[in-house]
Amino acid sequence: MDESVPPGIDPTKAHPSRRYNYWLGGKDNFAVDRASAEVVASAFPTVYLAARENRAFLKRAVSHLAGEVGIRQFLDIGTGLPSAGNVHEVAQAVDPASRIVYVDNDPVVLVHARALLTSEPEGRTAYIEADLRDPDKILAHPDLARTLDLTRPVALMLVATMHFIGDDDDPYGIVSRLLSALPSGSHLVMTHATGDYLTPEQYAESVEANKRSGVPFRLRTREEFARFFDGLEVLPPGMTSVVEWRPEVPPEERPPVEDVSMNCAVARVP
Repeated sequence: MDESVPPGIDPTKAHPSRRYNYWLGGKDNFAVDRASAEVVASAFPTVYLAARENRAFLKRAVSHLAGEVGIRQFLDIGTGLPSAGNVHEVAQAVDPASRIVYVDNDPVVLVHARALLTSEPEGRTAYIEADLRDPDKILAHPDLARTLDLTRPVALMLVATMHFIGDDDDPYGIVSRLLSALPSGSHLVMTHATGDYLTPEQYAESVEANKRSGVPFRLRTREEFARFFDGLEVLPPGMTSVVEWRPEVPPEERPPVEDVSMNCAVARVP
């Protein structure tokens, strides 16, 4: 595998986007990312399944918002490396004029995004290199203003990102700040890892493994997750496992929620 390192990359430090890429079976990751991913998997072996189910939820959520709700603008923060079924591909399959802004803080993602995240001619995509911990930088970026009209509804996508934001970084304040810039009719889409489905022993093992992995990670309870949606109108079926959100397969074909351990919700800004 090519381990050449682009400028701006620290090859000694694992990054969430590249680790996620590894769990999804991708090849755009470094040895440090694979080692970190395996540490997490040692305590939570079904993390590979969780990554796939999380990605499947993203596709269903975008399809619903673009199809039934009529959303034509998406702000995807913590987008990760391009994979099958990116937000713009799903949304533009419904309406080619859909517009999408991708945000990530990994320079490797930037390289791939510029090459692969190409819009239909009628629509537009843009990529911003920025950190979720600095929402004002994201909102003030000229490429966001050139791509999205913030007087019209936007779907804010925070899929498998907020569990990397520790309590010291004011996660609820970050989400509130981003939503404050969006008009009525916008939507928040979020998934978040949880320990709610784990036994106390599994929870302790998972927390310890995440510490050893070198990537800050915060499991949150359903109650803690619900706080992100204060004041919003949560769409049916409410806050649930990603496995159970508008599933497209019968119950007997779905994986156990315990093996995924990921909560989700989609909510409207009133």
